[in-house]
Amino acid sequence: MAQQLEQRAAQQRKRNLQVVVPLTSREIAVAGNRYLNFSSNDYLGLSQHPKVLGSYAASRSIGARASTLVTGYSDAHANLCGVLAEVLERPSVLLFSSAFAANVGALGTLGPLYSELYLDRLAHASLLQGALQGARQTGYRWRRFQHNDLRTAQKWTAAHNDSCLVVSESIFSMDGDVLPQDALAGLLSHVKNADVMIDDAHGFGVCGSDGRGVAEQFSVAEVGLLSLAFGKACGVAGGAIATDEWSADYLINFCPELIYSTAMPPAQAAAIQAAVEIITSAEGQHLREKLAVNVAYFHELCRSAQLPVSTSEHAIQTLQVGADAKALQLSETLRNAGIWCSAIRPPTVPENTARLRITLTAAHNDDDIRQLVAALAAGFEDVNL
Repeated sequence: MAQQLEQRAAQQRKRNLQVVVPLTSREIAVAGNRYLNFSSNDYLGLSQHPKVLGSYAASRSIGARASTLVTGYSDAHANLCGVLAEVLERPSVLLFSSAFAANVGALGTLGPLYSELYLDRLAHASLLQGALQGARQTGYRWRRFQHNDLRTAQKWTAAHNDSCLVVSESIFSMDGDVLPQDALAGLLSHVKNADVMIDDAHGFGVCGSDGRGVAEQFSVAEVGLLSLAFGKACGVAGGAIATDEWSADYLINFCPELIYSTAMPPAQAAAIQAAVEIITSAEGQHLREKLAVNVAYFHELCRSAQLPVSTSEHAIQTLQVGADAKALQLSETLRNAGIWCSAIRPPTVPENTARLRITLTAAHNDDDIRQLVAALAAGFEDVNL
């Protein structure tokens, strides 16, 4: 352990916990200092919404007190599942303690039922862990196709007679780039032996009509496994798998992450439901529009400052700098200017692609964004990028 930790430290990749105090939807305090927060996945600012906070506080029970299959499944959980099933137009929704657990559990349990599994090379660590877990159990084959290269996945599937599972994400967490929906539609129309799992962690609540994300474009017959994360646009925590009745029944009976974990607190389920109701309302649409305006304004200012940020239209924006040391230095420069924006380094991202992962929210205002871009421009010059 000491050797590996020393190696991480030498590479400037050693992580440490920091106590962060949320002040508002756009501000945090760390070590007594106040910062504008541009490292939050709270895309719509719902973590501080009075209705979400009130729903949590009004719950009859904070803890679930048992696993879902013992006495941990309450009316709050059932109500949330019902609302999500209606919004997503999926027959069944299962709740997990985290989105990581949902992905590991779903792939680790259902993956071995397929002859082969194909996974996007930049898929989230939870999806990779689920594929590995399933392979360790049964030895089934799994392969990784180049990022967003669904045509290769289509070729592999077409060349295979038995059933295959293709796994990807709607919005990729480190670049904010988007799954090519036309390529997915092409795969679905040309091969009949492929099922599809999409992680919609960063899409649900932000993308599509009423924030429905992938569910707006693809039915359960097309995307049979839809993974959700409630710590992003919902501003809470936890995860879910939305699927067909057969798959849900199988997971209930065979998925260890579901069977043996204490259920998420009923108060948490109530807060998530409140967030989902906001997301699908006129207020949710207004927040998405505000977020889109903020992203466009950020791009406008970055073009003027000649900053090479990503062209993503999502809340996730990236500024790649390459070397770990430069990413850390730029992050520290921003911190000195009152901006909290974390450096992302390998192994979270590929070698030589260390970056700032900048996340905009609907809670930010024009002054915040101007302050961010001014700090980025000054920091970019200081770091000699």
